[in-house]
Amino acid sequence: MGSSTSELKARRREDYLFHLDYRTRWNDNDMYDHMNNSIYNFLFDSIVNSYLITHCDLHPPSSSQYGLVVHTHTNYFASIAFPAIADLALRVNKLGRSSVTYEVALFERGIDEVKAVGEFVHVFVDRETGKPAKSGMGEVLRRGLEKLVVEGTHVGVESETETKSSTMGAKL
Repeated sequence: MGSSTSELKARRREDYLFHLDYRTRWNDNDMYDHMNNSIYNFLFDSIVNSYLITHCDLHPPSSSQYGLVVHTHTNYFASIAFPAIADLALRVNKLGRSSVTYEVALFERGIDEVKAVGEFVHVFVDRETGKPAKSGMGEVLRRGLEKLVVEGTHVGVESETETKSSTMGAKL
């Protein structure tokens, strides 16, 4: 992540441009009586794909391109547990030719301080080849993602080297 831990810990809901709520479930808790770390990744994936489906015209089973997750990272600051309601928040910190770096925050309803901030990176690949398209991500997808770019973060076209290094995990 490009931001320091103190910057991430200072995040507020208004730092994000798309929001989604999630009612925690009893089985989200682990033996330590807080939400299990694996649930955070599930929630990060859920808010990203909810946005892509509703605002970028993505249809996961049939779209000509789909996003491969090549990196995730989470900073945990405080726990959340059932029966709390999680407020998820999403923004784009970097938008390249074929990749996007999202930042996802998790807040607890009624509490101002952020509980966790994660980084989630997608590389969009062609459904037929499994590789990034030479022209990059589709135009509708790009326009939808541009709406989430936060001022002062990076939007542009990454170099070929960046594309190759970010898709190394995609070569399965």
